[in-house]
Amino acid sequence: MQDGKHVILCVDDDPDILESLRLIIESHGHMAVPAATAEEGLRKYRETDPDLIIADLMMEEVDAGTHLLRELKAEGNTKPVYILSSVGDMLHAQADDVALGATGVLQKPLSIEALGRILKEKLGG
Repeated sequence: MQDGKHVILCVDDDPDILESLRLIIESHGHMAVPAATAEEGLRKYRETDPDLIIADLMMEEVDAGTHLLRELKAEGNTKPVYILSSVGDMLHAQADDVALGATGVLQKPLSIEALGRILKEKLGG
């Protein structure tokens, strides 16, 4: 928490997705910390100790999202991690989200209602 607000780290290489996440998260009274690359996401994870993480699985660099999730798990992350994915049910064929340390999957295009439910369930807001 920072300034009485839960911190949500958002990692995606699409600036429009990052902006959408920021607007939804802030409308629920939380703080969004954006990162445009997996490397930046890992750095901001270490700097901010977020309460929840949302990360795109398929960013510009091949396996960048998968690498980020593996690094978070290796560092002992216990906070909820949600994967952003546009591949839907095919995600399980490409990666085992549970083995990667993910709590769940958020489907693109992003559902405001789904993200709102997750924020309320995991953070109480």
